[in-house]
Amino acid sequence: MTDAPVDLPAPTAAPRPAQRPSERTFHGDTFVDPYAWLLDADDAETLPHLRAENAWTEVATAGQAPLRDAVFGEIKARTQETDLSVPVRDGAWWYLTRTEEGKAYPIHCRRPDDGTTATWDPDPAAEQVVLDPNELAGEGEYLGLGVLDVSPDGNWLAYAIDREGDERHALRFRDLRDGAAPAESAETIDAVSYGFAWAADSQTCWYTLDDDAHRPDRVVRHQVGTDPSSDVEVFRDDDERFHVSVGASRSGDVVVISAGSAITSESWLLDAHQPTLDPVVVAAREQGVEYSIAHHPTGLYVTSNHGGAEDFALWRAPLDGITTGPRDSWEVVLPHRPGTRLSGVETFAGHAIVHGRTEGLTAIWLLDPGTGATTRFATDDAVGTISPGANPTFTSTTYRFSYQSMTTPPSVLEQDVATGDRTVLKQLAVLGDFDPGRYASAREWATAADGTQIPISLVWRPDAVPAQGPAPCLLYGYGAYEMSMDPWFSIARLSLLDRGVVFAIAHVRGGGELGRHWYEDGKFGAKHHSFSDFAASAQHLVDTGRTAPSVLAARGGSAGGLLMGAVANLAPELFRAVVAEVPFVDPLTTMLDPSLPLTVIEWEEWGDPLHTEEAYGWMKAYAPYENVAPATAVRYPAILATAGLNDPRVGFHEPAKWVARLRDQGHDALFKVELGAGHGGPTGRYDAWKDEAFVLAWVLAELGLA
Repeated sequence: MTDAPVDLPAPTAAPRPAQRPSERTFHGDTFVDPYAWLLDADDAETLPHLRAENAWTEVATAGQAPLRDAVFGEIKARTQETDLSVPVRDGAWWYLTRTEEGKAYPIHCRRPDDGTTATWDPDPAAEQVVLDPNELAGEGEYLGLGVLDVSPDGNWLAYAIDREGDERHALRFRDLRDGAAPAESAETIDAVSYGFAWAADSQTCWYTLDDDAHRPDRVVRHQVGTDPSSDVEVFRDDDERFHVSVGASRSGDVVVISAGSAITSESWLLDAHQPTLDPVVVAAREQGVEYSIAHHPTGLYVTSNHGGAEDFALWRAPLDGITTGPRDSWEVVLPHRPGTRLSGVETFAGHAIVHGRTEGLTAIWLLDPGTGATTRFATDDAVGTISPGANPTFTSTTYRFSYQSMTTPPSVLEQDVATGDRTVLKQLAVLGDFDPGRYASAREWATAADGTQIPISLVWRPDAVPAQGPAPCLLYGYGAYEMSMDPWFSIARLSLLDRGVVFAIAHVRGGGELGRHWYEDGKFGAKHHSFSDFAASAQHLVDTGRTAPSVLAARGGSAGGLLMGAVANLAPELFRAVVAEVPFVDPLTTMLDPSLPLTVIEWEEWGDPLHTEEAYGWMKAYAPYENVAPATAVRYPAILATAGLNDPRVGFHEPAKWVARLRDQGHDALFKVELGAGHGGPTGRYDAWKDEAFVLAWVLAELGLA
């Protein structure tokens, strides 16, 4: 948190920004917004107000400082600060990251492949440092790493740094051939977005740039060592709904340009061996049709929902160089199976790996390209998460993946694709007296208002919760973009569990946990299902005796912050406290302004209230900022909202306005603003731990556990 200026006295009351009423009229409806001016970061009163909010939050939570320090100490004590990742072989090198006690960022290193295994004694002197972000970041300063990519020959590193949190990066190139003192190429390319790819010559590369609305819309080709002013634009998408990215295939033969909106996608291929050739489209975009691709010399593997495959199917498209045949020439490899959602495929020389989900859980299948037979990777826990690992080598005969549950720390495993033999390469170390056997995890189902069964994942420490009566509980949710909140392990969460708090995830509609229909039934006019599902999940936990409203807190961020704001309006009586991180709580105002970042592409997620009265009505009905009830009518939970000044995804003004309106209506709300960060908050691990300790201490205090 950025403190108030030292020459100002500590505040004695929450700040109240000036009201400057501004009318907004659409579709015959007029809304008077007293705080619209907070959108302007350059307004003379905006930054002082944000500083005043931070100062008041510091004063209001001063009594929690010992608890914050204790939680931070617990996170730090349980974390193995000096550690190594599992090395990954790529070309002639083994790559790994190293963390060191006292350093905020992981150090990216490599060793030559000498024919031995990936296991060796830790020896920093034997490794070449590819990039050490600790040398680039100042004390406590924001440092985001948007690109980190070594050329195919191993000689050049491309890396891109964001120092503001606005996700616009400065791209640079480092010559790694002199391992002791790598030299920087002279050029810097500013305002680069995410996405990068090398050509096979290890000199040519492609990167992406944004338009004025912060939308990545261009792919540009560059030659290392040349003036960026001579770079060549190779692709541009003028449709404001589409975001553009670029990445290399595992085979190394092609580079893929992807253009996607919320519900439509299109891919183009670049020849990695002839980088000056123009890109070739795989299949022209069709509204509502999505697909992703994986290159193999014998054909292009395509995961797509075309032809009515709601949960997607897998095809193989004929390939002539970088030109594919039309959709009607594609061969079905895995047909559509309702309820089994295919999310992508990875191709290797002799096999393929399919990712997806079934029965509400993540899944990985080994695919025999010749027969089409699949074998699902086995997992242990009833409620766990399996996910792809680092597998850069096309000719590999093993596959790395990760596994974790709410009681099992993340593990890196490797499986022989021929024999099925499996090796655990590493499990996250949790120091101290951690014993996974002390914790229990389960999946339960809540019944929504329309009868739909909503899955809830829970974890708790049985010997810490009350033997009789309700336990304190923190319920987490998201529910948008078909993103699934799959069960995950958290060292920081142990500080809650060991104090007797039950942690639960409500897998509400709008996410992707139960397939595409789960997403579709929580967007547009059905968005209210996300909110009522979360309330139903809370009610289930109360009705089953696990918790009670007096000791139940809720937490969510970004679109999950919208969930928090909407639930505070919908069912405030169910919660004691709500944490809304970078919350999208003024969605209607934002979706009415196409000049703001993300608005146009977001119309395919939330609806277009600018041009459609029906969509305006949907959003008007649930927008948290516009639906705050007065304290004379209802008691709201205590609310903690957070923001990042440079956030390009959810503007800081949204929670700033919401908190001001909550206070106007007589409710208790605190606001914490990172003045030098963006959507993800602090980047250094110690600052991130302090940020998490702040939130957890506030929750514990509100639940009576301070």
